[in-house]
Amino acid sequence: MDLDTLLTYEWGIMAPEFVILGVATLLSLIDLFMGQNKSRKPLAWLGIAGIVVAIIFLVGSFDKDVTSILYDTYRLDSFGKAFKLLLLVGAGLVLLLSMSYQPKDKLEYRGEFYYLFLTALLGAMIMTSSGDMITLFVGLELLSISSYILAGLRKKNQLSNESAMKYVVNGGIATALTLFGMSYIYGLTGTTNVIEIAYQLSTIYDTNLQYMLSLAFLIMFVGLAFKLAAAPFHMWAPDVYQGAPTPVTAFLSVVSKTAGFVIIMRLFLSIFPRTPAGGTSGNWMFFEMQDYIAFLAGASMIIGNTIALKQRNVKRMLAYSSIAHAGYVLVAFVTLSPFMIDTIWFYLAAYLLMNLGAFAVLQLITDKSGSEDISQFAGLYKRSPILAVTMTIFILSLAGIPGTAGFIGKLNIFISAFASVPSHYVLASILIVTTVISYFYYFGILTQMFFRPAPSQGTFNISFGVIAVIVICAIGTILLGLLPGIAFDFLYDTFNYFNDFVR
Repeated sequence: MDLDTLLTYEWGIMAPEFVILGVATLLSLIDLFMGQNKSRKPLAWLGIAGIVVAIIFLVGSFDKDVTSILYDTYRLDSFGKAFKLLLLVGAGLVLLLSMSYQPKDKLEYRGEFYYLFLTALLGAMIMTSSGDMITLFVGLELLSISSYILAGLRKKNQLSNESAMKYVVNGGIATALTLFGMSYIYGLTGTTNVIEIAYQLSTIYDTNLQYMLSLAFLIMFVGLAFKLAAAPFHMWAPDVYQGAPTPVTAFLSVVSKTAGFVIIMRLFLSIFPRTPAGGTSGNWMFFEMQDYIAFLAGASMIIGNTIALKQRNVKRMLAYSSIAHAGYVLVAFVTLSPFMIDTIWFYLAAYLLMNLGAFAVLQLITDKSGSEDISQFAGLYKRSPILAVTMTIFILSLAGIPGTAGFIGKLNIFISAFASVPSHYVLASILIVTTVISYFYYFGILTQMFFRPAPSQGTFNISFGVIAVIVICAIGTILLGLLPGIAFDFLYDTFNYFNDFVR
């Protein structure tokens, strides 16, 4: 590719990525020359400023038509814009949360956290706009490798070291499986471009090749199910969530999980819906594979919610809760309803708000007590009524109680289970039953806060960053619960029902 060709591309559509890359590079250089005893909080503020600038550039591109550069390897469409907005907002809130993180065993590598966090965010952003399997994989690995290091950032903590080791091993297996599945697709089509792959696969009617495609579908989905922490590929999540620093756990449960669903939708909704399936059914391949994805969704909801009942460590409890929520989102993915992307976007937005808010309160309590046991929530209402009330909002939303964003998200998924033909009655039933099961462990936290005596009296030293996260998440959770039309009107008016998404 010559220079003249490069100059003809509209590089402005990559402005948010360039901003994040530039800020990450700047932070790494500043941290290198800062004194060892200097506070790293200014790095956090620079990172937040970079995210705000990236959001401004992204909002400025909302009215642009679909644009692609570099032979369609980078594609800016409504799908990329909508999910990139979620990633940036979630990342900004995590950075606010991280500034006041003060574990008992100290955090010696706080500077590294900020620019590794931004490189992980950059990888997730690349995935949202990738139109090629190579760039999708590069984005996935940039996110994954940064996350491995972040999980083990507390170098002298045994649990943190264990979490990083398990994350690397499981992540390596997941990566190998994903790449192996991609190699089948490339071998059958001779291209890595998603649009060209979809076109070529739509003309394959040879039964042997279709069976090979089915195998590639399953292998890739299993590999990416590791990233989602969907059962039965969830083994790493509880240990990693428990051992990682709390802001990193919040990042993995929200931003990283969102990125996992992004790559799944980019790959599978672009390539397989118009690919013929083997046999005499006459269906498309994605519809033939729905039962396998439905099994993962049901297993995630059942295993996540039932094992969470036995947890006393709140981080592990939220890890199993995260597995269950991955199952809820997979229900929407299975249905392939006309409003599937809208439903998933709204649920991930609601999950972002309620989960980050819960982690913000958990961080305050664990930093003060040095323990993540559920008993540390005892008497929180007497010690800090405002914290108890906001935590109640987040717990009720995670449980799916009416009046919260979580309820609207689950209601949309429940309705989508009946919007497809045939309807998914079994999945809808599992969703209802497991939601009821989740009340037992979610309300266990509320019981501690309101009906158990406080182990000790004392006030919480709440920093501006944590206050901002709690307030934003609480307001957002209630607002989307009472007025969900705000979010859906924004989606439909701004992104036109995702009509430009290549399926």
